[in-house]
Formats: sequence, C-alpha cells, structure tokens
Amino acid sequence: MQKSFRKIAKISLVLVYLVIIAGAIVRVTGSGMGCPDWPKCFGYYIPPTDISEIQWTPEKEFKKGQIVIVNEALQVATDDFESSTNYNPENWEPYTKHEYATFNPWHTWIEYINRLVTVVLGIPMLILFALSFFLFKKDKVITIVTVLTLIVLAIQAVLGKLVVDTNLKPTMISVHMIIALVIMAMLLYLIHRVKDQTVSVKYDKKLSIVLVIAFVASLVQIILGIQVRQFVDVQIDVLNGGMQNQWLQDPSLSFYAHRSFSILVVLLNLFLGYRVYKFNLGYSKIKWVLVIILVEIISGMAMYYLDFPFASQPLHLVLASLLFGVQFYLILEALKSKRSPKTL
Repeated sequence: MQKSFRKIAKISLVLVYLVIIAGAIVRVTGSGMGCPDWPKCFGYYIPPTDISEIQWTPEKEFKKGQIVIVNEALQVATDDFESSTNYNPENWEPYTKHEYATFNPWHTWIEYINRLVTVVLGIPMLILFALSFFLFKKDKVITIVTVLTLIVLAIQAVLGKLVVDTNLKPTMISVHMIIALVIMAMLLYLIHRVKDQTVSVKYDKKLSIVLVIAFVASLVQIILGIQVRQFVDVQIDVLNGGMQNQWLQDPSLSFYAHRSFSILVVLLNLFLGYRVYKFNLGYSKIKWVLVIILVEIISGMAMYYLDFPFASQPLHLVLASLLFGVQFYLILEALKSKRSPKTL
C-alpha cells in the first residue's frame, strides 16, 4: 500500500508542477482573463471558440447563466429563454464582479486548459486521500497530512476564483503562487515519509543548519521575486503589454533587494555543495540545486539585460518552484539522517 501511495503522491506532485507551468504560460501569453467567470467560461463548461457564440442574436436559445458581450460589457442570462427580434434587457443582468469584457479564443482556451490541469490534479489527490486511511493504523501522520493537503487544495481552488473575480489583482496571484508551494511541500513530505527507512546520507550538523538557512533564504528570495513580478505586472498594464524595455525602468526597492539577495543564495548553496562533496555526505540532489540556481541566474539576467525575452519570466518562476522543492526535500533527508547512527 505504501508503494502505491508514494506513486500517487509523485503523480500529484508532477501535476502541481504542471499547474505552475500552465499558470506561467497563462501569464506570459496574457490569458489570465480568457475566461472572465469561474468555474465556467462565459457560462459554458466547454468554452466558446468564436465570438458569435457569446454575442446576442435574435431568435436564439439562451441558458440561465450564459454570458454575452453587449456594448463592451458582460451580461448574464437570468433564465432559460429564446430571444426575440429585439434585445430585451429584462432577460439579462450585468456581470458585476469586474468590467473585463474581451474575447480572444486563444486566451480563452489557454486559460481553460490551465483550469483543466488543476481539475486533473484533483483526481490523484482524491485517490491519495482514500489510500491514506489504509495507512492510518501504521502512521496516523500520513492520513492527517493528506487530509490537510486536500483542504489546502480546496482553498487553492477558491483562490483561483478570487484571482478571476478581482481581474488578476497582483496580490491575489502572488497568494495563489505561495499556496501552490505549500501544496508542493506537503506532497514532498508525504513522499518522503512513506519512503523505505534506509538512510543513504550522513548526518552533519553544520550542513543541516546551513540547509535550513539556505532554504529560508530561497523562500525570502521567492517572496521578493513575487513583489518584483507584481511591479512588472503593473508596468505591463500601464504600457498595454508593449515597450518591454521599460518594464523594469525605475524599479521598486524590492527589485534591488531581490538582485542583491541572490548573491547570498548562491554563496550558501555553493558552501553546501562543497561540504557534501568534501565529506562524501551523499546528498546527491545538491547537484540539482546548483544547476537550477545557475539557470535561474541566467534567466534573471536575460529578463533584465535582454528586455524579457519570450518565456524567460515563466521559466524563472518554474525554476524558483523547483529550487524550493529540492531544497525542502534535502532538509527532509537531513532530518531523517539525524535519527541514524551514520553521522560525520
């Protein structure tokens, strides 16, 4: 049962990363409001592919909740009816959660696919929830953490609705991202907890302390990066998505803090790599950390010096989430090794 549980947990983790990647693609393509409502899209479970599907036309059947664009505003059908030859406002009510009323089929389907990936994530999570009760007698913590993970996932779904309802308010997007990291950490904890008890690494007190410091530093760096992204999002809106060379013109203090703090992150992780290999401690995943940081630096420099080349921003975000996950798993390995007599 533990092997099955671990496999499903790994599938869930991969899907969390796919959700982050899909969200990054939505952001880079500007598709966040491709579906102006939630959980449906223009009132449909399967979104429209042509503007004609969301325009009022005479002698057409409309379903309750269906959305159309009338005079550059969203209108929601109050009941099932067939339209007459003239538009009757009594059959409609304005969509009041925001004023965004634009249809772009590409943006709509990119956002819709993003939502589908999130729905797919729910399937293995529910299976994980069921399997966890078979492990309850052996390890109650597994069941408790699994239940909590499912609850946090439900909160994440509600936040997804709020992101749309607030017309992509930067703060809401940032909270949405942080909750995704929390889900990722909980799944990694479950994956590690059900792993066989064989310890393949040596405990080293100094390494363990620096691992925690490096993880906290990376988390601070991610938070600073989120603040920088919020600033860039505002600039993009002001400049209508163009003039990329001005997105970081006169940047906020958080940008300079983010750039300078990266030096500390690099130095801490270089020290970890040095200590792991010098004393043969066995933390093989430190290689992943160093490679991720290298590519992260390159993508960050590309955004600043090359004016945000295509995909550099989502790549930077995905790499940050990967770094978070690997460092968190290294801490879990260090904690397990502490309980083993195999110390330095």
